[in-house]
Amino acid sequence: MSRERRCTFAHVDLPALQSNYRAVAEFLAAQTGVEGGGKKVPGIISVVKANAYGHGAPAVARALQDAGAKVLACADIEEAIVLRNAGVTAEILVFGALSVSDVAGVFDYSLTPTISTPGAGRSLQAAAAARGFRLRCHLKIDTGMNRLGLRFDNLERTIPEIVASKNIEVDAVYTHFATADDPELPLFHEQRERFERVLAQLPRLGVNPKLRHAANSAATLRDSRVWYDLVRPGLMIYGVVPPPLASTIPLKPVMSLRSRVVAVKGVRPGETVGYGALWTADRPSRVAVVPAGYADGLDRRMAGTCPVLIRGRRARIVGAVSMDMITVDVTDMHVEPGDEVVMIGVQGDERIDVREISSAIATNPYEVLCRIGTRIERIY
Repeated sequence: MSRERRCTFAHVDLPALQSNYRAVAEFLAAQTGVEGGGKKVPGIISVVKANAYGHGAPAVARALQDAGAKVLACADIEEAIVLRNAGVTAEILVFGALSVSDVAGVFDYSLTPTISTPGAGRSLQAAAAARGFRLRCHLKIDTGMNRLGLRFDNLERTIPEIVASKNIEVDAVYTHFATADDPELPLFHEQRERFERVLAQLPRLGVNPKLRHAANSAATLRDSRVWYDLVRPGLMIYGVVPPPLASTIPLKPVMSLRSRVVAVKGVRPGETVGYGALWTADRPSRVAVVPAGYADGLDRRMAGTCPVLIRGRRARIVGAVSMDMITVDVTDMHVEPGDEVVMIGVQGDERIDVREISSAIATNPYEVLCRIGTRIERIY
């Protein structure tokens, strides 16, 4: 017996996800061979934070692990526990702040924590000492993002306490770029140079990490000098190149968002549609009602700026995006209830991707993906 399903759902293509992982790995290997002069090919930390950028972290993490991923990364201990409970056995790096967290999960679930503040170092040291455990950690350096991380220019004050912590081993050191996706800004190069100076300084301070990493998706595409020992692709794994960058890596979009027309309405000239009366028909018109709204993750700015696909053609969202519905101008199309509607994805010869949507509403692809709501069923 088939169970009922909401009209609006996300389709997540796990083979495409695995193909993207392999494509990134092959790109790194090929470029290292061409430019690296015998350098070691960097490994990959697959970023699955924020519910795998809206794709569904448990299924995505298992698929990446099956594709060969050795290290995954998430935002906090709670996200990591979800992955462990889903059967993920790969190493899990926790990016987030731990100074005010209950760090027991680090030990109970075999996680790799980040020391990004002196407080996090003290919390982890105390917890490890109480368990008689020597804990492998990554050390985060703030080179200019000015969020988490030990300041690059204050390490002589902050590092000694960490070095003196008998139960902590700094296995890796990393930083994060603030402007990797903006070639016009000089901060990217300033951060790279600061990180290089830190790497040269750390041995004198008693820190000898085995691994170094810095590159998110944009930095991976932009500058092989910041690949170091590991790279941290997120958006690329999901088949999206961070705008405005381009790439020849054969990436495949992993998620599509689909629904169906539930009603078609006639609208007379001069009548308005939806909350706020934001759209007025200037001729006899027909609108299709689609049961997807901002509770499903559609941005209200999509009204009047973004199309959807119906019967292989683009049709503009008109009127307000409401909580549970959008209305689409189908005046010049033959549309009936039950017709498939594609908000992200391919239909016929047409495609709408998250880069197009993010450009239309002046945001970025990360937000478009991560906002897809919890009531949207992911079908794998």
